[in-house]
Amino acid sequence: MKENNSLMIKAENLSKHFGPTKAVDGISFEIREGELFGLLGPNGAGKTTTVRMIATLILPTSGKIEVNGFTLPRQAAIVRNFIGYVPQALSSDGSLTGYENLLIFAKLVGLRKKEREQRIQELIGLMGIEDSVHKLVKEYSGGMVRKLEIAQALLHHPKVLLLDEPTVGLDPVARHSVWDVLEALRKNYDVTVLLTTHYMEEAEALCDQLAIMDHGKIVAVGTPQELKSQTGTSNLEEAFIALTGHGTEEGGNFYELRRVRRMARRLQ
Repeated sequence: MKENNSLMIKAENLSKHFGPTKAVDGISFEIREGELFGLLGPNGAGKTTTVRMIATLILPTSGKIEVNGFTLPRQAAIVRNFIGYVPQALSSDGSLTGYENLLIFAKLVGLRKKEREQRIQELIGLMGIEDSVHKLVKEYSGGMVRKLEIAQALLHHPKVLLLDEPTVGLDPVARHSVWDVLEALRKNYDVTVLLTTHYMEEAEALCDQLAIMDHGKIVAVGTPQELKSQTGTSNLEEAFIALTGHGTEEGGNFYELRRVRRMARRLQ
């Protein structure tokens, strides 16, 4: 993490209700510029809903969100200019090549022709997909798809990158290759990253700060080491159980589980 005291994202008493269901229930957290911040919790904890509110895709029921000093939802049009978003669901077109996907996204975000090609080539190199970029995306491995999608989200030089379960459904080798990309981003780009995950190893390996979410609430915030020290445990999984009373594989419901598994199969 780069040394910087500027707030990039601030959520204050943020809630989202779907009928009687409180998907997000009055959460507050702050993310500083250059930080890689994680929302850690099981399926159904409210992580995706939180990210979708920050991404301006859904409106909060109550509470306040600020991104780079701009308030949502009132200034959503401005915020969209400097956020990149990689959802759980596939966002690349399998019938096109990786390069064609990047070209379409570059045009959609308004890059001019000269800048377009330069930025595409830069990101192809960063993601390490040079050998596959002219192949159809439907022939890609899950890890390659994720790298392409991260590249798409970075085309317009966003200040904030939102990653929703970026390694779900990937095998350990592919998961680590995505981690390598995120580490490269930390070293080479001035971008703040918010990711959601239910993988303890991922949270501990990548995140400067973590917010542990459970049943729509944040139960603790801190560095991985602070959370372990706070609970007197030796690893993050034990700390999570001590704080929530269960592991990350619990929680959620049948429909959530079916959705995640369907998407995971598509990434294989």
